Amino acid sequence: MSRDKTTKILEDDAAVGAENESDETVETTKPAEAGDTAEAGDVEDAETAPELTEDGDESDDTGEPAAVATDTAKRRTQWSRVVAFALLPALALALALGAGYLKWRDNSVRSSTVAADTSVQAARDTTIALLSYKPETVEEQLGAARDLLTGEFRDSYTSLTNDVVIPGAKEKQISAVASVPAAASVSATESEAVVLVFVNQTVIVGQDAPTDTASSVRVTLEKVGDRWLISKFDPV
Repeated sequence: MSRDKTTKILEDDAAVGAENESDETVETTKPAEAGDTAEAGDVEDAETAPELTEDGDESDDTGEPAAVATDTAKRRTQWSRVVAFALLPALALALALGAGYLKWRDNSVRSSTVAADTSVQAARDTTIALLSYKPETVEEQLGAARDLLTGEFRDSYTSLTNDVVIPGAKEKQISAVASVPAAASVSATESEAVVLVFVNQTVIVGQDAPTDTASSVRVTLEKVGDRWLISKFDPV
């Protein structure tokens, strides 16, 4: 081949190579098509869009559906109102009633204790007064003892002393001395009490030797005003 033909072939090859490089450059700088842009936008929207549940409801940050979260909040609010307006006042009322009952119970126990103590002392003193006398003062002593009684027992005691004890003590010079070595409360309220009394009595008739007797009596007392008065006197 001649030199001129060789040169011509090389020049043609160079021109073709330059044309190919120009086409590649154009393809490289060509902007992305609309379809590629849309796909990128869909990916970004998918990342920022709220997550949907299977039912189509949006879910909140806790993963619960928005409707379920709203219902839960409403129920919590309703229970808070129930606690505030119903349970707490009821609890306060129950505590107040309990405190009142305990106070009443305490006062009742104290009143019963006081009634027992005072009725036992009254039973002791009155029993001694009923069974103790001297011939020269029998009328005054038993008359004073009668004022410590009440009800039917007062009437029967008055009849017995006026008809039997006072005349007999004056005529035969009888004297009697009573003592109470022990007494115990059987029951006691603010208005009535029962006391078991143990009695020792020494009786002297004229110049005879003293005679000692021991007995026990069930004494029933009633509260009249601020005094305990004997209404029953039953030997046991």
